[in-house]
Amino acid sequence: MQKLNDDALGRLPDTVSVPRYDRGDVTAGIVHFGVGGFHRAHQAMYLDRLMNQGKAHDWGICGVGVLPSDQRMKAVMDEQDCLYTLVTKNPDGSREGRVIGSIVDYLFAPADPEAVIERMASEQIRIVSLTITEGGYNFNQVSGEFDETNPDVVHDLAAGATPKTSFGLITEALARRRARGGAAFTVMSCDNIQGNGDVARKMLTAFARLKDPGLAAWIEQNLSFPNSMVDRITPVTTDDDRSSIADEFGVTDAWPVVCEPFEQWVLEDDFVNGRPAYDQAGVQLVDDVEPYELMKLRLLNASHQALCYFGYLAGYRYAHEVCQDELFVAFLLDYMNAEASPTLSPVPGIDLDEYKHTLIERFGNEYVRDTLARLCAESSDRIPKWLLPVVRINLANGGEIKTSAAIVASWARYAEGVDEEGKTIEVVDRLKESVTAAAARQRTDPLAFLASRQLFGDLIDDERFVTEYSRALELLHTVGARATVEALVSPGAQR
Repeated sequence: MQKLNDDALGRLPDTVSVPRYDRGDVTAGIVHFGVGGFHRAHQAMYLDRLMNQGKAHDWGICGVGVLPSDQRMKAVMDEQDCLYTLVTKNPDGSREGRVIGSIVDYLFAPADPEAVIERMASEQIRIVSLTITEGGYNFNQVSGEFDETNPDVVHDLAAGATPKTSFGLITEALARRRARGGAAFTVMSCDNIQGNGDVARKMLTAFARLKDPGLAAWIEQNLSFPNSMVDRITPVTTDDDRSSIADEFGVTDAWPVVCEPFEQWVLEDDFVNGRPAYDQAGVQLVDDVEPYELMKLRLLNASHQALCYFGYLAGYRYAHEVCQDELFVAFLLDYMNAEASPTLSPVPGIDLDEYKHTLIERFGNEYVRDTLARLCAESSDRIPKWLLPVVRINLANGGEIKTSAAIVASWARYAEGVDEEGKTIEVVDRLKESVTAAAARQRTDPLAFLASRQLFGDLIDDERFVTEYSRALELLHTVGARATVEALVSPGAQR
């Protein structure tokens, strides 16, 4: 059994592929905030693919952790020379193991913020990329404006403060590059937010404007913020994954990544200081990402929310269990066909009907073992961005909202923190205190959950939405999740 690090690469069994390039020749051209499973299954994988072609050796990744919990990743990355095993789980049960070598350094910002700032201030760095989750952009869910009241933001804006936040660190690095007469870099968001590059631009410049209006103007004139759509189901790594990877591939890896075989990255070709040859690694470079990102956000991401709360309340714990149940498949297709699809424009090169059925097949991959708990987490960041735009468009156009309203109701029921067998649900959400408190009141006040204008804006004022929401919530309380889905599914919709 080999412990994963640079010295072990030449001794690993043939069952796992390893970098075909000299990692000593790779230098960092990208700083990435948020080195989680998705980044390592997606953006870092594409770069490793390029490096195996003999390209992009000056585009290695320097990872950055900002949260206290990132200290564990720092320890693993240091111990394993930033290497990790990426295991693809195919629907037939076969698995493919591959060691990824494109991350060449990892910095833990709380321990050494100066090292992070100086790395970004270096001329070698031409892209700063982000997978900091929806909440990391620090904007109000309803107004879309930057939240300058966030305590960490208040700290970073104080004169002479050492930055804590991603935007604080990036802004300080840009201030130094500007002062030194250096070139700007590209900020590349890879988060599941509609117009993620536009959002990154707006939030970063809003922070910079509060810190230094002149710097904000320089950022607006010199930086680019390409939009992107990213897609690959990447469940949380488990101890079983570690054990099975050790048994099958002969490698001891403290933090491997498991993923599905499907991968997609659609990226706006807008970079101010060069970029890797992404198009030669399978990335689709386009002028307009919006049709692709709306397709993904409203079909894949919102469908995850459609299945997770109802599925969990019905007793399932994995996405594949839900998507092997014909009733729930019919419910998902109802949402996608009747409510999500009418809000989409044509997507170049994509057959939407085929895409939707492919999603069901992907969700049903039993070997990925994507947990419903993961999909149910951070709902206050997800529902407003992925599902509520569908609701608002259909309300404005007289379209169908029955299924969407029921999905919101299923979140409200889930947020009560107790399942239908009386077992505790561990609600994971940055607004946990407020959402669970509202859910606790809804047995006597059915609109208590929907009353949050921070999350739902004026939906509580819309009679049609309130009617459908209230009906679904009452059914959830009286007959349970499965019977509610049965009542909602269109006649003849089951496959």
